[in-house]
Order: sequence, then C-alpha cells, then structure tokens
Amino acid sequence: MISFFSFLPLMRCFRLAAALAGILVATAGLHGPAQAEQVPSFVQNGVLTICTNPTLPPMTFVKGQDVSHPEGFDIDVAQALANRWQARLSVITMDFTGLFPSLSAQRCGLVMSGIIRTPAREKSFDAVTYQDTALVVVGRKGTPSLTSMDELAGKSIAVESGTSYITRLGLINDTLVAAGKPPMIIQQYPTEEQVVQQVLIGRVFAFVSQDVELFFRMRQLGDKLHVLITPDIPDYHHFAIYLRPNAADQTQLQSAISALETDGTLSALRTKWSVTDQSTKNSVASASASSMFDWNAFFSALTSAAFLHGALITLSVALISHIIAITISVPIAIVLNSPQKSVLKIVLEGYVSLFRAAPTLLQLLFIWNAVPQFFPIFREQWFTPFLATILALSVNESAYQVEINRAALSAVDPGQELGASALGLSRRDIYWRVIFPQAFRIALPPTINEFINLLKITSLASVISLQELLAVTQIQVARTFAFTEYYAAALVYYLVMVFFFLFLQKRVERRFAWSDRKKVVSNAA
Repeated sequence: MISFFSFLPLMRCFRLAAALAGILVATAGLHGPAQAEQVPSFVQNGVLTICTNPTLPPMTFVKGQDVSHPEGFDIDVAQALANRWQARLSVITMDFTGLFPSLSAQRCGLVMSGIIRTPAREKSFDAVTYQDTALVVVGRKGTPSLTSMDELAGKSIAVESGTSYITRLGLINDTLVAAGKPPMIIQQYPTEEQVVQQVLIGRVFAFVSQDVELFFRMRQLGDKLHVLITPDIPDYHHFAIYLRPNAADQTQLQSAISALETDGTLSALRTKWSVTDQSTKNSVASASASSMFDWNAFFSALTSAAFLHGALITLSVALISHIIAITISVPIAIVLNSPQKSVLKIVLEGYVSLFRAAPTLLQLLFIWNAVPQFFPIFREQWFTPFLATILALSVNESAYQVEINRAALSAVDPGQELGASALGLSRRDIYWRVIFPQAFRIALPPTINEFINLLKITSLASVISLQELLAVTQIQVARTFAFTEYYAAALVYYLVMVFFFLFLQKRVERRFAWSDRKKVVSNAA
C-alpha cells in the first residue's frame, strides 16, 4: 500500500509545473500587447512631436485667433496616433520650406501637412500613406476647362514654394519645349493662400493644388474658382506622413494608420473636415467674398490678442538682438580701428565680411536646421525658435553695426585722443570720457536706422515657426482670405513701432547735439 508521503514529491512537481506554466502565460500575455502597442522611436519621453504648416486648410490651419493651437484633419490624425501610443501631442508650426529640414534636424518625429507621397522625397525619408488625393489645376470662374496639360503652354501658373509641383511642372515644360511649344511660366509664392490670390486678382492663369485643399477653398470662396483639369499623375494620388528612415518605425506607423482606418477613426475625421466632399452646399461667407473693405475684420485683427502678441514678439526679438549686436560690435570696432596689424584683426575682418555677405535668411536656417546636426544639444527643447532667431540676428546685425561703429570712431578727430593723452588720462578714460561720447553722436542716426531695418527683418523668422507679427498675419489670412484687412492691420502695428523709434531718434539726437544752432545764432546776434 502506498503511503500519503509518497505523493508529496509528485505533488511538488505538479505545483512547480503549474507555476512555470503561469509564468509562461503571463510572459506571453505581456509580450503580445507590448508588441502590438510598441511605441516608435520617434516618440520621445512620451511626446509625439509633429511639424506642420498651419496655412493648408483643411489639413492644418488656425481656425480661430489662437495661432498656437492649429486644427485640421492632420492635427486630429496626429492626436489619434498620440492617443494610441499613450503619448502627448506637440505641434510645431512653420513655413512649408522648413518642414523637411526640421525633420532631418530631429526637431520633430513626423511631418504631417497635406504633403504628397513622391519617390523623390522617399529617397531621403520614409513615408506612410493616410489619405487619397488628386492633383488639380484651378482657374477663375468662367475659364474654359482644359483637356490636356499641353494647353497650359505659355501661360502663367502659380505654385507654392518648396512643393513638388515645381519639379512636376518642370518635367511638363521639358515636354512642351521638345514639342516646339512655349513652356509654362511658373511663379512661386510662399503660402497657398497667396497662390490662390494670384488667380483671383487675374495675375496668373491658374494655380496647382490638391483636390482636398481645393474643396475647402471652394466652400470658402463660393463659385469664384473652377477646376480646369484633373490630370492623372500617379505620383499625386496620396498624402503621406513622413519620418526619418527607420524600417521598424515605418512598420509601426503603418500598423497604427491601418488600425485607425479599420476602426473608423479616419472615416469619421474625413467627414468632420469634409476632405472628400466637393459640394459647396456648406459654403460659408468670408471676408474675401466681397470686394469692399471689411472694417469689422480690420478692427477685429487690430485689437486681437494674436496680433498684439505677434507685435510684442517682433519688438522683443529686434530689441534683444540689437542690444547684443551693439555689445559685440563695440570691441570689434575698436580692434579694427587700430592701425596695428594682428591675427585677431584678420579674424575679425573675416567675421564681419562673412556675416555681411551671407543672406540673413540663410544664416537663420543654418542655425536652426544645420547646427543641430553637428551639435545635438541644439535639438533640445530649450533651443526655441525665439532663441535661434535672436542668435542669428545678433551675429548678423553685429557685422553691420561694426562698420557703423568703426566709421564713427574714425570720424573723431585724432587730436582728441592726443590731447586727452597729454592730460594724463588712461586709455580706458580716453575712450569712455572723450572718444565714445563723440562717436556715439555720430553713430546714433545710422544705428537707429539699422534697428528699424532689423525690426522688419524679424519677419524672416516665420520660416522656423516663430509666431512674430507677419507670421500671425499670414496664418489668419489663410483662415479668412481677408488679405487687405489683415495686411492693413499688420501695417498699422509696424508703422506705430517704426514711428515711435523715429520720434525717439529725434529726441536723443537733440539731447546729444553739441549745440542748438538757433541758440548760437541768437546769442551771437
């Protein structure tokens, strides 16, 4: 007869096997969902960052006055992706031409801005399709429809800068020239609303866009636009999300988009933003529909928080950049004004020549997009468009300010320095008490003129997503198409700032004048 104790080892084996089975089941359960919901590498620290151009409705645009919160089909799709990966969505807005350089510089994980999937772009980036589309050629109402792209020979066509339309139209032009026909005249404009405006005012024959974006414009502008032709070009059938080359990330993104398509999320968003609805039954009245000046839109823009904030950003960037530029330029001007030759002088002359020769926009893009590829620290969140703009404008402006200061120092009579030296003043006191006060009076007018010019140059910062005054204006124009009203409001802000500094210039010049000529004449009489 087998005793009870003889079963104990067997029971222990069963318990051990059950425990091992439980562990295996739990591990399998953990690995299964983890693989299905694995977070792509472009989601950093629980944040999904996308780059987009907020002037492409209905894909991405600003619906209200708050330019820091764009809306649209792309934004909602990005939010759905972020929710799926349990991440927070961060949206960086910028000019279209800055999207792919920013992606390369790792400032964002994805580019989503109604961008066509083309083989040329896929040579440098991975892409995942998420929306069907088609290329359209659009003209004003009453323009006869076309049967072939060849009928555009010799006509002016407007396109948005940085888009693939330029390359495509160039290929068509090659075909036209080979057939003995005149090529199309391609005109490039920085934003889509400016492209559309060229057709509305009759400056160009037609513009090239995508049907999805055209649907929004037709609802916005009523019957002012007319599709001339929808050519069947295979490379223009899909919008794509772009990411840096990474096979695993591309697979995970494709899986996520497929899941959103299967569960009906994308379908619901298409309905919400009418990206496939060509009807104009939901047309809304817009300020641009009337040829009269809309005073309500003008005063609304003039008093809006968005315009005020944009003007403050513009003013802050100009003031800080110019103060830094003056601080840098004074010691450089002293060294360059010295008659002695030195290695330092040669280096500083090269510095001045380099930054005066290179375009300001190029310097700005280089600092924002190229420098982070050499120094990863500049990819961090602390290096904002505000700081990048100040850095770029400071070094650029200092090169011009050096020449102003050097000319002012050279204009001071050399006898002043000799006389001060004869009185026993130190070199430091000679400059602070004798040279600088006289040079300041000479340098003041061109310095303030240079600051006013810098105030206007700040508008270049819109290409790296700084929401200064002109960037805010362009975003609002894209939403409302009220060109005249919003540009007029921006003009008022610029005039107020410029006239204030012109007034300040007069006051300061009068304060530091050697004498008042009228008083001298009256005293002499």
